[in-house]
Amino acid sequence: MKIATWNVNGVRARQGDLLTWLAAERPDVVCIQEVKAGIDQLPFDLRDVDGYWPAWHGQKGYSGVGLLVSKSFVDAPPLVSSPAFDFEARILTADLSVGGEMCTVATVYVPNGGKDFAAKLRFLADLDEWVAALARNGRPLVLCGDLNVARHERDVHPRERKPNQIGTRAEERAVLEAIISRNLVDVGRALDPDNDNLFTWWAPWRNLKQRNIGWRIDYVLAAAPIAARARTSIVQREVGTSDHGPVVVTFDPPPPC
Repeated sequence: MKIATWNVNGVRARQGDLLTWLAAERPDVVCIQEVKAGIDQLPFDLRDVDGYWPAWHGQKGYSGVGLLVSKSFVDAPPLVSSPAFDFEARILTADLSVGGEMCTVATVYVPNGGKDFAAKLRFLADLDEWVAALARNGRPLVLCGDLNVARHERDVHPRERKPNQIGTRAEERAVLEAIISRNLVDVGRALDPDNDNLFTWWAPWRNLKQRNIGWRIDYVLAAAPIAARARTSIVQREVGTSDHGPVVVTFDPPPPC
């Protein structure tokens, strides 16, 4: 089983990248961020993605998320929803049945915070409350997406580090740690604990992507029993023209969602 997350930075601009990658990689579940389009703006090939049940939650020009579930993984379109705290189309969830058990999969795009840092903290706090409620109810969770927070200093390349910059501030890191503490595992870091060059986003200038001078802000956070079955987590930096790379986690055997 493969679960992938990718901030495409405009799905219409990356349509070719996305469809080519899907055909080659064939993830079972794909979480997409920064769709930057309403459903009525999507071309046919994205409204009806070959081999997938697509769900889009977006608005014109900004934010937006998507969830693609392989038709070989489930035989009917999953029911999708957005929590009450959502704004600007930033989170979409689905309950997926595998082996008779249920888990919640969420694709999330946390505000950058550059224009309204307080709004970012509110969204993170609301997200934490939602994750905590799922944990109290015993519902396993796989939370994927661009969380726009680098967990630790090592998650930002030394050349990109600046004092008190948004994405690295103590208060936002504290909320991210609270979210992870709800029985979630940072799968990418758990599988690659000694890699100080593990990045998922690169500023789009000075060939930073090619030089791997970036930040790690895209995550697959999985409930501990699911994370225990993770075998590989790969950042595909070479894929596409987005400033983010897809993060693909493989579970073997399939996790008991």
